[in-house]
Amino acid sequence: MSAPIPSHRVLPTLNADGTRRLIRPRLYTGPKWRARRITAWALMATFVALPWIRFGGRPLVLLDVVRREFTLFGRTFLPTDGVLLMLLMLAIFLAVVLTTALVGRAWCGWACPQTVYMEFLYRPIERLFEGSRERQLELDRRGPSFRRFAKNGVFLLISVLLGNAFLAYFVGTDALVRWVTRSPFEHPESFLVMAAVAGLTYFDFAYFREQMCTVICPYARLQSVLMDRRSLVVGYDVTRGEPRGKGKPKPGFGDCIDCRACVTTCPTGIDIRQGLQLECIACTQCADACDAIMDRIDKPRGLIRYAAQQSLETGQPSRILRPRVAIYAALLGAMLVALVASARTREGAEVTVLRGIGAPFDMQGGLAVNQIRVKIRNRADEPRRYRIELLDAPGARLIAPENPLEVAANEQRATSLFVMAEPRILPKGQRAVRFRVTDGAGFTLAVPYRLLGPIPSAEPGGKR
Repeated sequence: MSAPIPSHRVLPTLNADGTRRLIRPRLYTGPKWRARRITAWALMATFVALPWIRFGGRPLVLLDVVRREFTLFGRTFLPTDGVLLMLLMLAIFLAVVLTTALVGRAWCGWACPQTVYMEFLYRPIERLFEGSRERQLELDRRGPSFRRFAKNGVFLLISVLLGNAFLAYFVGTDALVRWVTRSPFEHPESFLVMAAVAGLTYFDFAYFREQMCTVICPYARLQSVLMDRRSLVVGYDVTRGEPRGKGKPKPGFGDCIDCRACVTTCPTGIDIRQGLQLECIACTQCADACDAIMDRIDKPRGLIRYAAQQSLETGQPSRILRPRVAIYAALLGAMLVALVASARTREGAEVTVLRGIGAPFDMQGGLAVNQIRVKIRNRADEPRRYRIELLDAPGARLIAPENPLEVAANEQRATSLFVMAEPRILPKGQRAVRFRVTDGAGFTLAVPYRLLGPIPSAEPGGKR
């Protein structure tokens, strides 16, 4: 038995028989579209430029996964900065929650890379090669053509450039320049990463497109939780627009003339007049289209506009400041204060003290010898000389081949130490001590450690 075919379209991107419905939006260049274009160009330029900008001699952004070093705004963070990373992730999450509670999915329509690159890079190139919406639909019916072959060639070239721009965030611009100017066989791993990113980018923007927003992205499914009836959305004014009438406005009908301009311009293929929908990315393209039609029929703009659902239904203005917004803002502020405070109080160096490889101790000339490994990572922006001292062990002697230990800026060095102690100062075969590390520039850290030695022999009577 074959599955029944529904009488209407289930999803905007699917036909009733389940085949893919290609979205070919008509462009309306209204004031909101022009503002989005300026924003998109600024964001694309920022994305490409960030890895090339230097701050304090270091990249502004570099996510070196191989070395596990993350440089943000000239500051280097390590995986051991767990508290900072946690606070940063929480701050980003709260910022998303607050933004959604205030302006709905404005991120999706104005700043999301999927929308920015699709609507202001790939689609303009597509219109340049294929023409208007009508011409594109005609090419869909005719099948493969030279225009589309050339367009896809340009798409692939742009995807390769974006793949290299993306790679710069993880390897740095110096390495990227070397790799681009050399044969891929000299750096096959990085070339394969770039090729994979470029291939996925091409597949996304050339074929998958709006399905990334409607099928893959989980943000749309969270909006019902993050938004309320006073959050700003792109909505249709039902009280003003209904009942609809075809053609010019007529007495007894609303301002909507059912021209479907809002539908043909939507990049996800929805009808905004059916209310808030999961697929709406709040790009305001329908608002620009409707305003253009209102100008033609001498009606006021704003039949489709940014407004709260409550305001659209009642006609009354809605309050932006409300309890949930105040709570989100307070939590975000607290998180940012904690993040800044943690970053400012972060230690200037990371010191790790480990026991030497092999036996826990050795006996030489009647002395217990402990071999110790010390790793020091310099977090400062200039080289530092770290002096290591032994505390809480009177009579013990510290032997260090290199003391102080010089460590370059944002680098790590390891050294071996030897502590020689008489067994008498190691009651029960051990003693708690501390190693104090200083750099002469204000950094001081005492690291606890336990020296080991021989356990004293048993005394007469079974006591030790």
